[in-house]
Amino acid sequence: MSHTPVTEVDGASGDGSKNPFVKVWRFLKQVIDELRKVIVPTRSELLNYTLVVLVFVLIVIGIVTGLDWIFSRGADFIFGG
Repeated sequence: MSHTPVTEVDGASGDGSKNPFVKVWRFLKQVIDELRKVIVPTRSELLNYTLVVLVFVLIVIGIVTGLDWIFSRGADFIFGG
């Protein structure tokens, strides 16, 4: 009876390497390739994004505070506080 070797296809490259150092090196190369695609915002864009986030957070804080006030008044009315 003959046995045929089974090859393992690993990732997109298909080299089938079982060496963990090869896998780590390939992973690090892919990380570097993805980091090259990152676009760093300019200072004015960063300031604009920060202001948008702060305004949104303040709006959400106002909504949560309002709902908390309404529910606490309701609980006081129902349970006689």
